[in-house]
Amino acid sequence: MSLVDRAKNIIVSPKSEWEVIASEQADMGGILTGYVIPMALIPAVAGFIGYGFIGIMGVSGITWGIAHALISLISTIVGVLITAFVVDLLAPNFGSEKNLGRAMQLVAYAYTPAWVGGILGIFPAIGWLGGLFGLYGIYLMYLGFPHTMKTPQDKVIIYMIVTVVILMVVYFVLAAIITSIVFGIFGLSMFSMM
Repeated sequence: MSLVDRAKNIIVSPKSEWEVIASEQADMGGILTGYVIPMALIPAVAGFIGYGFIGIMGVSGITWGIAHALISLISTIVGVLITAFVVDLLAPNFGSEKNLGRAMQLVAYAYTPAWVGGILGIFPAIGWLGGLFGLYGIYLMYLGFPHTMKTPQDKVIIYMIVTVVILMVVYFVLAAIITSIVFGIFGLSMFSMM
């Protein structure tokens, strides 16, 4: 299945798409290179354009664009990987099947709306609205747990809540670390944005 079809189907008809996903081989490398990286490039490229050429509060330039693109791309890829490992690690605690490939499917495909919404990063002043698309990803995750992790219906909500909290913590910690490293490399400062 093509990347565009998968993204469209998981957003438009998630119930039937999770059934299709459950019938597929769960290949972590294939999901990472064939789906996560290309989809993560959407907000990264949008951030590059937004901060590189449009800017916010007088801050713009190619260096800012590259920095934001790198932060977005690295945070997202590492965040998806870490969250998939945690989902897999927690699986037995929620009566679920331990399967790292399936955990990767769950996290990667549930993240789709946030990546699509990341296109709004082209306009940094409203780019944060793209993150709101990620709220739909929580629903996608809810639907995906029984198909990917074989989670019993009565344990899906608590497993999902724990996963979402972990995903948020991992993302914010990673973003802070990666931002300080990338900004340091490029000689940028958050204070110049204030």
